[in-house]
Amino acid sequence: MAPIVGILLAAGASRRFGADKLSHLLPDGDLVAVRACRNLLAGTDAVLAVVRPGSEALAARLRAEGAAVQICVDADQGMGASLACGVRARPEAAGWLVALADMPWIASATIQSVADALRSGARIAAPCWQGRRGHPVGFSPVLGPNLAALNGDTGAKTVIQAHLEQLRLIDCDDPGVLRDIDRPEDVDIRTEIGTSS
Repeated sequence: MAPIVGILLAAGASRRFGADKLSHLLPDGDLVAVRACRNLLAGTDAVLAVVRPGSEALAARLRAEGAAVQICVDADQGMGASLACGVRARPEAAGWLVALADMPWIASATIQSVADALRSGARIAAPCWQGRRGHPVGFSPVLGPNLAALNGDTGAKTVIQAHLEQLRLIDCDDPGVLRDIDRPEDVDIRTEIGTSS
């Protein structure tokens, strides 16, 4: 059976953070991207991390966790280019779960529920916490060509909007689906939910 592949988008430039946020330490000592990768691995069949050129140290840490790594030479074009790069690298997948490497607090059980929704026939699936759609977002193979054609910095939003009637929302008790890291203070604030980017 073809795998459900988690695509970990780890090719951002961390401009708002002011440093390499994906290699920043969480309070418990894990790197931000490593924790996000570990959670994604626990909820999917395989993970492909998409990194920018020059990210050898990060790539090595993600490989050590069990992820495959794809270097996206077009990473500076934005998230859409990185996502397309990841999908084109794993075209045989039974579906893709697109996760952001700056969202390390998503529970693996939540990720598993999105993967299960794809296995049961959903075209698009996403977790929902307190009425707000979060991450990761799962896509079935039928949407592969749409994802592989993305570019720029809009990510998969255009694909989701074009197929909104096919989106399956999965209610969860997991505020981590909304919580990302944009600035250094986001790493330490435990009670505040940031907006997903």
